[in-house]
Amino acid sequence: MTGLSLEQHPIHLGRGGTAVSQPEFPRDERAMQWYMDYGARHADDGTEGRLVSLFRFTEDWAGWEMHPAGAEVVVCLEGAMELIQELEDGSHKRTRLAAGEYAINPPGVWHTADIAGEAAGLFVTAGVGTQGRPR
Repeated sequence: MTGLSLEQHPIHLGRGGTAVSQPEFPRDERAMQWYMDYGARHADDGTEGRLVSLFRFTEDWAGWEMHPAGAEVVVCLEGAMELIQELEDGSHKRTRLAAGEYAINPPGVWHTADIAGEAAGLFVTAGVGTQGRPR
């Protein structure tokens, strides 16, 4: 048996210490439907569920996102990224992350990222109610 790629198959961490491999994540226009299906698959875990995923980036994020149900942990695994959080007064807090460093997006805080060359990040996300908007 071979292991699964976290980049292709995120993991859902649920109530009772469960860990469930997810269907393959599409890297195209089907991604939003995948997230909706994920929410339906694990609705019983409510705000206690967490999605663990890995993404590789070669350009700045095209949008902002926000997770109202809980904090999100962002770990830079390779390269460098600059996490940008939008504060209540409309100003932006920028946090530079190098490989091995992490930042936390508090619940309800809009965030995006700029990528320096190439980067890979690990995300632990409270996904219920996640919202997005164009950058």
